[in-house]
Amino acid sequence: MKLSDHPNPLLERPTWRSLNGPWRFAYDDAGAWKKPSQAVFDREILVPFAPESAKSGLGDTGFHPVVWYSKTVKLSEEEREGRLLLHFGAVDYHAKVWVNGQLVAEHRGGHTPFTADVTEALEGAEALEIVVRAEDDPKNLGQARGKQDWEEEPHVIWYPRTTGIWQTVWFEAVPETRIADLRWTSDVQSWTVGLEVRLAGPLRPEMSVRVRLWRGEEELVRDTFGVKGERVTRTLHLPDPGIDDRRAELMWSPAHPHLIEARVELLDADAVVDTLSSYTAMRSIGTEGGRFTLNGHPYYLRMALDQGYWPESLMTAPDDVALRRDVELAKMLGFNGVRKHQKLEDPRWLYWCDVLGLLVWEEMPSAYSFHPDLVGDFVNEWREAILRDRSHPCIMAWVPFNESWGVPDLMTNPTHRHYAQALYHLTKTLDPTRLSITNDGWEFVGGDWVGIHDYTHKPEKLMERYATPGAVKATVENPRGRALRVQGIELRGEPVVLSEFGGMAFSAEPKGSWGYSRAQDSAAFLERYEAMMEVVHELKGLAGFCYTQLTDTFQEQNGLLDERRKPKADMARLRQATKGERSPGELELNPDNPMGYSRHWKEKLSKEDYAE
Repeated sequence: MKLSDHPNPLLERPTWRSLNGPWRFAYDDAGAWKKPSQAVFDREILVPFAPESAKSGLGDTGFHPVVWYSKTVKLSEEEREGRLLLHFGAVDYHAKVWVNGQLVAEHRGGHTPFTADVTEALEGAEALEIVVRAEDDPKNLGQARGKQDWEEEPHVIWYPRTTGIWQTVWFEAVPETRIADLRWTSDVQSWTVGLEVRLAGPLRPEMSVRVRLWRGEEELVRDTFGVKGERVTRTLHLPDPGIDDRRAELMWSPAHPHLIEARVELLDADAVVDTLSSYTAMRSIGTEGGRFTLNGHPYYLRMALDQGYWPESLMTAPDDVALRRDVELAKMLGFNGVRKHQKLEDPRWLYWCDVLGLLVWEEMPSAYSFHPDLVGDFVNEWREAILRDRSHPCIMAWVPFNESWGVPDLMTNPTHRHYAQALYHLTKTLDPTRLSITNDGWEFVGGDWVGIHDYTHKPEKLMERYATPGAVKATVENPRGRALRVQGIELRGEPVVLSEFGGMAFSAEPKGSWGYSRAQDSAAFLERYEAMMEVVHELKGLAGFCYTQLTDTFQEQNGLLDERRKPKADMARLRQATKGERSPGELELNPDNPMGYSRHWKEKLSKEDYAE
């Protein structure tokens, strides 16, 4: 598959331009400026890095509830033809956008994208004068904030704040009538791919959609169908080889991440009006007999908790190489999936999970207090997240709530229970092809699996609690701490996952660092990780695990890698332990290689071993 550098490879046109780079910037701590003419831009910032980050050029971690941005972009003649769309990957939290003095967009939600059609604001001008106002109350615990700390200094498991623009800003020239969105689904049983095309602009009876699917040099589907409205759906039948061995050559999994390339065209009679490049995959997710299934077969989850922070750039990766490297490192450590924790990650990271093969639990950044007036914003942002990401093959599960954050009274307040259950049902309505849960960690009130967070550092305690289905049932009925299910909610054979455990800290500078337990040196760290994993792989009552965590994150020093992605122990032995293997393979990391591994490591590990 030809690799893409587009901000959203699922919806790729060639006519786009990144606006990342230097922007003018200003703080407005009193919130006194209400329109662009009042703003006094006295600083410069490097977008898309938040002003709290060193990478932005500012590194100011104080409380700044309102910030302003400005940039002037000269347009080419081609960019002034047709319509011009201005895209923001994410702006935290309440954004207003003006172009050439006109308000063109307003959006609430710090982690999801929005788009403005700025064509009317041009009025014959040759440049875009863009102004952005971002308001983000640093102390509002009712706002979806994830791991962003509300105290001045990061404490315990919360990290520096992110204010304003923190994902790519870009624009693209599009035709008057165009393809606005695509949604892909796959049905392994019928060997079909479902396609939903959303159109924008004036439609004509002569218009149609043409789609082509292929893999490598083999064309799989070529189809053309008429346009009868703004939404067009089609079921595409792939040539079915019938036998499982041949089918496997086209199915996506972490071991074999086969993707199907796609081109979708909007036609007016015989003329091509608009073209999008995209991709999809054949794969299915489910549960059966207390186990997860992938493509109809039982599948054991080996996941890592992934916070998605970097020391100099915070929630924004320093570059695309860093996003790809995190996916590769997770695989090199033996994991087949990650739980992206309290963050909606950049679509480029999901793209690399699709391409390289890594399953993803996508999780909504939490609010921490509950108020009915704030429910609408949270629900709308979660809906936007699902609509943005539901065509990515890598995503297997959606997690709207974690550890009762934002619904703190699940045990006693019916309103909180209804809220969590409503989010689960909304999720399954928007995407019935994947799994979801009401609340992961404890206080289960329904869902497709039961997630348990248990940070005991004693392997024998894990064996006592989860060695058999009977032991798991006894643990759920008589938990060691927080209730694992809400009274009246009965388990019905759902898979049970140890969805947070471990959390062992080891740091070269232990002062001020934090973890759930601590190893004194690299040798002890490795020994304890191996012992823990040896037991975990013997726990027959579990359908998988998620180890805390992939990398150190600020004061939380409990990663298998430090915050600069350097392993804390021998990589091959860590991998061996994660996979539950008895004999280590050789694997080397080379810090001078931006991809993180030595040039000759593939000679020491087979392709299948790396992928799995």
